[in-house]
Amino acid sequence: MQRRINKVAVLGSGVMGSRIACLFAGAGVKVLLLDIVPKEPNAAEKAKGLTTEHPAVRNRIVNEALQAAIKSNPSPLFTKDSARHISTGNFTDDMKSIADCDWVIEVVVENLDIKKKVFEQVEQFRKPGTLITSNTSGIPIHLMTEGRSEDFSKHFCGTHFFNPPRYLRLLEIIPTPLTDPAVVDFLMHYGDLYLGKTTVLCKDTPAFIANRVGVFSIMAIFHIMQDMGLGIDEVDALTGPVIGRPKSATFRTADVVGIDTLVKVAKGVAENAPGDEAKAIMEIPPFLQKVVENNWLGDKTGQGFYKKTKGEGGRTEILTLDLRTMEYGPKQKAKFASIEAAKPLEDLKQRIKALAQSGDKAGQFYQRFHAHLFSYISHRIPEIADDLYKVDDAMKAGFGWEVGAFETWDLLGVENGLKLIKDSKLTAAAWVEDMLAAGVKQFYKVDDGKKHYYDLASKSYKPVSGEDNFIILENLSHNVVWKNSACHLYDLGDGILNLEWKTKMNTIGGEVLEGVHKAVDRAEKDFRGLVLGNDGANFSAGANVGMIFMLAAEQEYDELDMAVRLFQKSTMRLRYSSIPVIVAPHGLTLGGGCEMSLHADAVQGAAETYIGLVELGVGLIPGGGGTKEMALRASDAYSEGLVENVILQDKYLTIAQAKVATSGYEAFELGILREGVDAISMNPSRVIADAKEKAIELADAGYTRPIERTDIRVLGRSALGAMLAGINGMKTGNYISAYDAKLATKLAYVMCGGDLSEPTLVSEQYLLDLEREAFLSLCGERNTLERLQHMLKTGKPLRN
Repeated sequence: MQRRINKVAVLGSGVMGSRIACLFAGAGVKVLLLDIVPKEPNAAEKAKGLTTEHPAVRNRIVNEALQAAIKSNPSPLFTKDSARHISTGNFTDDMKSIADCDWVIEVVVENLDIKKKVFEQVEQFRKPGTLITSNTSGIPIHLMTEGRSEDFSKHFCGTHFFNPPRYLRLLEIIPTPLTDPAVVDFLMHYGDLYLGKTTVLCKDTPAFIANRVGVFSIMAIFHIMQDMGLGIDEVDALTGPVIGRPKSATFRTADVVGIDTLVKVAKGVAENAPGDEAKAIMEIPPFLQKVVENNWLGDKTGQGFYKKTKGEGGRTEILTLDLRTMEYGPKQKAKFASIEAAKPLEDLKQRIKALAQSGDKAGQFYQRFHAHLFSYISHRIPEIADDLYKVDDAMKAGFGWEVGAFETWDLLGVENGLKLIKDSKLTAAAWVEDMLAAGVKQFYKVDDGKKHYYDLASKSYKPVSGEDNFIILENLSHNVVWKNSACHLYDLGDGILNLEWKTKMNTIGGEVLEGVHKAVDRAEKDFRGLVLGNDGANFSAGANVGMIFMLAAEQEYDELDMAVRLFQKSTMRLRYSSIPVIVAPHGLTLGGGCEMSLHADAVQGAAETYIGLVELGVGLIPGGGGTKEMALRASDAYSEGLVENVILQDKYLTIAQAKVATSGYEAFELGILREGVDAISMNPSRVIADAKEKAIELADAGYTRPIERTDIRVLGRSALGAMLAGINGMKTGNYISAYDAKLATKLAYVMCGGDLSEPTLVSEQYLLDLEREAFLSLCGERNTLERLQHMLKTGKPLRN
């Protein structure tokens, strides 16, 4: 049977339930969100004379929970409008409505008896064949089917989303012995394709995969830091972005997740996994027990390992808990020579190797931690997963590790890792030594562009499941057709090239622009399409601000002029090539990265794409064709009955307010992406593969080089006067500074086509020249230099 998901019921509207509902709504699925009826009216309801029979009272819990989720930041919705897909109700009155749903997801409290009672109700109303899953982080899945029908049990399994469901990519699928394999296959596929998740098939073991390994890692760090006399600030410096982990590192992660939740999972593993050789690590250290007793549970209680306070002048100050005195004090800057030496290394894998081999206290910490981690994961195969790559997938998608646990072991050398384990008086599972004895020296290898893993059962390498749908550029080193120090140009097959660049934050400088021209030249000569995409954390943070600042500070205006001309020529080269060009953005896609996207034949973006023209934040206007392009799109939107000034003003404000889309879907609302032309991939791992298919589609349709535009309608003084009046009003009212007014005026001048006496048709080059002149004039301003310098120092724009 062809299974389709048109409507989902989410039972339970707490933090997870309401946000799971928002995830499905964002994916375009209708959602029925249900929760319990309150026992009695609250004070406000009583004052209005309402009883528990009134609909507003009966649905108060679910409605308040949903509104709290919608208002939360970061938003659980891709667009505000998608909330309309969610309807609400309660278990008593509306459980019958699940008969119209294709999938019922239970997300009530972590209590088996309560879950069973909910499933009794579900069984009464669900139609045969409906999927039923439980979102639980620890209750054994097989216990939930006791007393249920054969059809219920066949269509039931665990689906463990991670919080927040929109942003954390892991979805653990946990079947029972009674689950139909076809149901498992469907959920694995649906989670990947439609929800954008890394779907990992788990065994029904305590804490499943990610929490089992992740919480062990945190608990191991707690014990190691005590032995080594390290403080919270030092540990978070060691376990954050420097080794490819989230900024929240260890202790901030605990605060966000909830310290009580962390303790609960650790105790659950210790109690329910008696065969775990490292369960002593799961014992709660005295400092952790004290924190829980004090109810310092993290963000949910306002303080945990960190505490926000108001300092001098009302500024927010973050204090750190001293675990020896249990008092809060100012954050301490961690000082490790190896960390300082490794920071300049852009290649994360090289940085991890350098840190693990260093001889200072940081190196000792990494050696001890990796010994514990490697020992633990070796013993978890095949207990929690038959295939070792599932552990890495779970940790990367659920805990934000850029390099998985077994991948890290490979990086440091399997034999070296085994020595670390033995030196720490720990053990590795026998299969690791057997693997090495058989001459197999690594857990992974790449063969013909595909990643393979060592399979314990067959004692051979097998392809990583599911990667046929992805294009992973680091696996295609044998397909590089050209490169320079910043770029690699890959042959993706089927006549399509991909240009990737690797710079800090993937910023765009001279070598990247050289790569753009080389890529288009090669594609036009020997191929039939080009994709611009990469596997980094972000597509591009924009142009190289450091280069602009240096040239502007030294008043090298000829060099600046050449640099801006080159950027404009590069974006126009993408627009007017003889082959289709697809840009595949994800993550931060700002400034120049956005301008490249604006000039693509089509954009295939990730759902999590944060795209916008942010140049006004550093005292400039978009100079790589972005200002021109928004004026062009305004011109194309003019039609009979629509007010031209209103359309232009909308495009103008998108730039003037440095608006950044908070999702790929919101980029359509801002006019950065185009309906019917550009598209979104829910799963970022699919973006390059989908972009390749789009390039093939356009090539197969008989792609023809576009004709340069000379018919762009600009409004001249008729729009410019109104804009300048508005700018002056904002300045007079002290809503913007004098310099902000100057920036806004320059932008308005370009987008109106200059001081023309009447609406006129102009060419793209005409607008590009205006754009470039305005950009260069701003580079000489002291305020712009200050803003550029501030951006370089802090990574944030300076606001007046």
